Amino acid sequence: MRLGTLKTGGRDGTLVVIRSDGGSFAKVPEIAPTLQTALDRWPEVSTRLEEVAARLECGTFEGEPLDERALCAPLPRAYEWVDASAYINHIELVRRARGVAVPEFLRTDPLVYQGGSGTLLGPRDPIPLIEEDFGLDFEGELCVVLGDTPQGTKASEASEHILLVMMCNDVSLRNVIASELKKGFGFFQGKPSTAYSPWAVRPADLEGLMVGGRLHSKMLVELNGTRIGELDSGPEMHFSFLELIEHLCRTRSFTAGTILGSGTVSNKEPSRGVACLAERRMREVLESGQAETPFLREGDEVRIECVDGLGRTLFGSIDQRVCRTHRSAASQDRFT
Repeated sequence: MRLGTLKTGGRDGTLVVIRSDGGSFAKVPEIAPTLQTALDRWPEVSTRLEEVAARLECGTFEGEPLDERALCAPLPRAYEWVDASAYINHIELVRRARGVAVPEFLRTDPLVYQGGSGTLLGPRDPIPLIEEDFGLDFEGELCVVLGDTPQGTKASEASEHILLVMMCNDVSLRNVIASELKKGFGFFQGKPSTAYSPWAVRPADLEGLMVGGRLHSKMLVELNGTRIGELDSGPEMHFSFLELIEHLCRTRSFTAGTILGSGTVSNKEPSRGVACLAERRMREVLESGQAETPFLREGDEVRIECVDGLGRTLFGSIDQRVCRTHRSAASQDRFT
């Protein structure tokens, strides 16, 4: 079952069920008007949504043709967006380039931060370039959408609270982050609105790719039409989503509609490329002493997609163009 959200129907959009190949969709207002409504009533509505998905797949219900440009994020706004840094190689590269050692506790205690979740971007929305000096970057990540998850949840119990899996571009302002970290209190301003894949998928429908809280897929990353990353998302995810959930729930509960990110997908083998420009720049610093790749500029185009072993798309693709703006890229008509 694949769920997405059309940009119609107000700020929370309109929930749709999407055929696995992304070719068509069905509106389901009689089941749930929005994805958040469905998440709030998941035990009651999920079976009915699955029935619609099955009819789309077998052709007994034709649905409407899907244009991914009509989609916003599956959750156009979320109760919480919590991002981790589960790929240790990414942390090591970032810190080595800055001449900082990786604290040993980061291998046993996950690193997480709480980002803004009020204005989340769709898969075709532009990446806003406010100031070029901010160091605009993309980050290919995986994420899960949680149901109600109580405080004290253990990793052994966590899988039942993962309702959906999707992908995101966690947009970062690298130079702003650097200056914010010096304050010792987080880097909130360095993280503008995150963009999400066209649709989210139930773990059970990922055909055995979701194992032990890790998604075993291939993440394809392109910049201006050139492939710069072909990464394996599963083996080098140091902390699984199950372990991350246990870490989050140590001191509090989380509500249905919380999004939890994996952090930038990263592989130690350089030939697999990168899922963000910061890593490419870090490798350049380590090899030659200086970074040569610029951060994103106006007109640059970023494409991120996860595929299975047969090359079939899992969540659709994120295709974004960098546009200079001083306003939020979120569509204002969604707020009316």
